[in-house]
Amino acid sequence: MTLTLTQPAIKGAIYMVLAGAAFAVVNISIQKVTMSMGVDSTTAAFWQYFIAMLFSLPMMARLGVRGLVSAHFGLHVLRVILAVMGIQLWVAGLAHVPIWQAIALVMTSPFFVTLGAWALLREAVGPARWLATLLGFAGGVVILQPWSDAFTAYTLLPIAAAALWAGSSLMMKRLTAFEHADKITLYLLVMLLPINAVFAGVGGGFAVVGQAALLILLAAGLLTALAQYLLARAYEVADASYVQPFDHLKLPLNVLAGWLVFGYLPSGNLWVGAVMIIGASVFIMGKESR
Repeated sequence: MTLTLTQPAIKGAIYMVLAGAAFAVVNISIQKVTMSMGVDSTTAAFWQYFIAMLFSLPMMARLGVRGLVSAHFGLHVLRVILAVMGIQLWVAGLAHVPIWQAIALVMTSPFFVTLGAWALLREAVGPARWLATLLGFAGGVVILQPWSDAFTAYTLLPIAAAALWAGSSLMMKRLTAFEHADKITLYLLVMLLPINAVFAGVGGGFAVVGQAALLILLAAGLLTALAQYLLARAYEVADASYVQPFDHLKLPLNVLAGWLVFGYLPSGNLWVGAVMIIGASVFIMGKESR
């Protein structure tokens, strides 16, 4: 059978890869303004998603007020709460943790999905999936190196973000069965604004000093809106178990971005732990697809 770019599987893979590339640029941009330019993480998160919402205004105008009418409002709210808490922890982590370490640790998210499905949804989890989950978390421990002097509490923030985003991803996939990608993205951007504003108000405030930092946040906001849409489209046109492995490309993309901007050179432990995480994740996704 001849594969074409119009087939759902190919389109889903392309959407996921493009989303990963956009998120890589966003991640390194946020790390630049928080780690090197002194912008507080809560301030950066607020402006990132406020700007993303502004770039989504044409879509909001097209959908109108009816675009927010949904019979599944509760699922949207739950998804946004999980997402915004993950965002706050993730941006706080980027302010202190090298990008290669942060992105590798957030890749433990599928294993939190397995734990959540078992603990909350009472789904049956066989011995093979439990073993793969343990292997994935062991890979995270290898990257964390809690026994080393370099370990700090900040390195746990990407892990916490991964757990929250696992729940958000489950809600997104469920919503795609009822809602269009436009509406899912719109709900996220609109509802994130007031929540992020609260965090910024009690945290670093809203002021951003320096034109360079403002320009970087502007670009990050644009790419955030684009990446969220591409991610929703990927889940909409293809099965999650198929497109999820393409998400693993975010590791080399973020490592490359960190090397180009900061000169970060990952340690050997990253690649050992990453192989364990990716291998276990691919195994779990394969079991789910069958």
